[in-house]
Amino acid sequence: MFKPRVYVTRQIFPDALDLIEKFAELELWPDDEPPSPEQLMEAMSNVDGAIINVMDRIDAPLLDAAPKLRVLSQVAAGLDNIDIPAATKRDIMVGYTPGVLAKSTADLAFALLLAVARRVVESDKWVREGNWKISHHPMFWLGSEVNGSTLGILGLGGIGLEMAKRGLGFDMKVLYHSRTRKRDLEKEYGLKYASFKRVLAESDFLSIHVPLTPQTNHFIGEKQLQMMKPSSILVNLSRGPVVDTDALHQALTNGTIAGAGLDVFDPEPVPTDHPILGLDNVVVLP
Repeated sequence: MFKPRVYVTRQIFPDALDLIEKFAELELWPDDEPPSPEQLMEAMSNVDGAIINVMDRIDAPLLDAAPKLRVLSQVAAGLDNIDIPAATKRDIMVGYTPGVLAKSTADLAFALLLAVARRVVESDKWVREGNWKISHHPMFWLGSEVNGSTLGILGLGGIGLEMAKRGLGFDMKVLYHSRTRKRDLEKEYGLKYASFKRVLAESDFLSIHVPLTPQTNHFIGEKQLQMMKPSSILVNLSRGPVVDTDALHQALTNGTIAGAGLDVFDPEPVPTDHPILGLDNVVVLP
């Protein structure tokens, strides 16, 4: 009986691999480091399907080198790393996983918000360095109040909505801006639609959840950062290039905004000597 060959570019849950092996010949990339473009092209040259990651660039030359490929499945909510028109032209089906990780991603986004607002990483480091000499001081690591503040959300998709729900749990006023106004969600959850400029200007916390497209590359740059409150905190869990990294570093250094929580970066992985890693008002996750 014919069994298709499926290539998996990262280690995933064993149960998922077991499921694939029930109907296909499985080829799994063995290393923690991702395959290089050349290695990826070679590995996919003779497979029928592939399970890929957002760091795998799937372009026309790679697809040309994979004549048997009929299906791609991406373990992520976005598709910006895949040349969809090129795949469509070659009759290659493309799947992805919107909504599957929405709640978990929103949990992480809110954890970053809290960590920066309450200066968790800074104060933990301070204690570990042996600076806790007195039992208490009323001005120790006060940070920013989250309860009752204004949360601005850019992009009210699945993750953006889950982030809004978490903000409501902290009695936050939630403003949002999205390509499409969601009146049903406004009514159900008490969200407020606002212009892009108003969300920037009024938010104490700005959480970014837009896809990476040519229109959203450097969506947040120097001009947009200058519209924000000096006390505001930016959280980005969308894609690294959505925020101009150099402009963000400048804004965090000169006090244009108060802090940032980043789960994505441009470039990735972040270079260890990048100046943004030297700032105490930034929390960066891989």
